[in-house]
Amino acid sequence: MSNMKEMLTGGSGSLRLLFVLAVVAGLQQCKVTYSFSGVNISTEVETFTVEYFPNRAPIVQAQLSQLFTDALIDKIESNTGLDLAESGGDVHFSGEITNYETRPTAITGQETAARNRLTITVRVRYSNSLEPELDYDTSFSRYEDYDASQNLSDVENELIELIVEDLVEDIFNRAFVNW
Repeated sequence: MSNMKEMLTGGSGSLRLLFVLAVVAGLQQCKVTYSFSGVNISTEVETFTVEYFPNRAPIVQAQLSQLFTDALIDKIESNTGLDLAESGGDVHFSGEITNYETRPTAITGQETAARNRLTITVRVRYSNSLEPELDYDTSFSRYEDYDASQNLSDVENELIELIVEDLVEDIFNRAFVNW
């Protein structure tokens, strides 16, 4: 132990340098990925691509496709260091909106709806060119309930924003957060 202490504190300069170089070389061999946000992306991944998500649901809400696509891009840009590429990104998102529906969820004693539920389902194909074992093709579905005394058109925009936020969070977590 005294030899080690001597090397580090006042022994031969060349031995001290050799020790420091060995430690640095050892640390360079370690690949450590960490993040305070929980995002776990390989350091080799630099770009992402998000294709436009067309609305192929039986009921089409006019702004939903653009709103969803933009929200997914914004989430990735603001929570990763990845750059948006028009095509050929290291990670790639594509898919379509497959369902947009409202239906009653709670019935009153008079057999009328007390609450309604707006549900949106999105099919997502995710590919990672550097780590293909992380690829997935999955449908994500989220909903929000609203009082049946309200017209859907009066609360639709607010409900869509909430649902899209939840969907984007689920998709992002599936792609970039390994729980």
